[in-house]
Amino acid sequence: MSDDYFFCGIGGSGMLPLAMIVQAHGGRIAGSDRALDQGRTPDKFAWLRDRGVALHPQDGSGVRAGQMLVATGAVEDTVPDIAAARRVGATIKTRPELLSELFNAAQTSIGVAGTSGKSTITGMIAWILDQAGRRPTVMNGAVMKNFVSAENPFASAVVGDAGLFAAEVDESDGSIARYRPTVAVVSNISLDHKSMEELRDLFGGFVERSETAVLNLDNLETAALAQDRAARGPVVTFALGVAEADLSAHDLEPLAGGMRFVLDDRAGARRIPVELAAPGAHNVANALAALGAVRALGVDLDAGIAALKTFQGIRRRLEVVGAANGVTVIDDFAHNPDKIAATLKTLHAFDGRLLILFQPHGFGPLKLMKSEFIEGFAGLMRPDDVLLMPEPVYYGGTTDRSVSSEDIAEGVRAAGRQAQALGDRAACGDRLIELAQPGDRIVVMGARDDTLSDFARDLLSRL
Repeated sequence: MSDDYFFCGIGGSGMLPLAMIVQAHGGRIAGSDRALDQGRTPDKFAWLRDRGVALHPQDGSGVRAGQMLVATGAVEDTVPDIAAARRVGATIKTRPELLSELFNAAQTSIGVAGTSGKSTITGMIAWILDQAGRRPTVMNGAVMKNFVSAENPFASAVVGDAGLFAAEVDESDGSIARYRPTVAVVSNISLDHKSMEELRDLFGGFVERSETAVLNLDNLETAALAQDRAARGPVVTFALGVAEADLSAHDLEPLAGGMRFVLDDRAGARRIPVELAAPGAHNVANALAALGAVRALGVDLDAGIAALKTFQGIRRRLEVVGAANGVTVIDDFAHNPDKIAATLKTLHAFDGRLLILFQPHGFGPLKLMKSEFIEGFAGLMRPDDVLLMPEPVYYGGTTDRSVSSEDIAEGVRAAGRQAQALGDRAACGDRLIELAQPGDRIVVMGARDDTLSDFARDLLSRL
């Protein structure tokens, strides 16, 4: 394998941590990014330069012969860096190809898959293994707050031993088919990017290739996988309130800063009180998944529980940006119906109106899940909640733009809830400031756009 790499889109949430892992293992790193060319998130690129990464415009000028060009799975040949790589004869590899090679080369690996919860479960596993002195290498798609420091503000990767590798594994591009995990975790399966038939095949194969599977009995699809798996190999099941699960959570109690519950450990015939600093029932399920995964690697359950008590969470997962004049601003990655539902349920465990800004992460998902988005918001918003939507994130290219934010807002209004689609995000921001009253919570939701966090901070300063 080359030791000279060029990452096309190096600032991306999946690319940056992979580049850092490759660099730590001796690779020379260069890269380009459209966000760099457009002047977005300058702090991130300044930090990469400080780490010895050579940054170039995304016009093909930085690509040299002898390099391995790493591209996201979605990059088209029209991107100048790709064209340049072909012209000079550089090797081209997709991000999933490179990541799966590093993952499969590890002696012990944990792959975390599922429609929702992957980043949080991966972060929890990383922290438990770290606290148990196991020095994992971890590839996450989001910043893990426990690993953030002045030197490492973008801690979406942890560099440890190459022989123990934990990674978030993506099904949306089909690359999950490349991974051969020691432990396969599947949190849940629901409609997101592909049809249910395709998803069943992909997740089924992932579980089949593992030595131990950790599966959720609360989700019909993963429960079916668990039933199928039981006859073929070791399986650890988890659930909320289901006594048949190997690890089950009971007596859930929301706290101001997290959750309290009782863990029923069937193998040890014990009931253990657990406290999390992460809010919401979905995070209790995530904690059970993480405990099941590390137990499969021989980590003591009590050590896992102790580590989870100090797990600070993942950036942009129900992250409180701050409060001003009685209004709290929350930054959240929710972008599909499952994640949105988890966020709304968690926030509605406490009093206060929700002012929701939801920026869809593309026209494709909006069309695929139009009815699920409408049902999700209409079913979980309260009468005084307000939904505001700008148009979806669009960075150019050919895409079907037949379903817009107005279609979602219209459907939510028809169901008797307050929703508006405005031309752009700035207009939504002005409307949020106009509406905000003491006791309200403003929630900024969306994915694939780092500037949403800047937008949330700006709202706070305007308040």
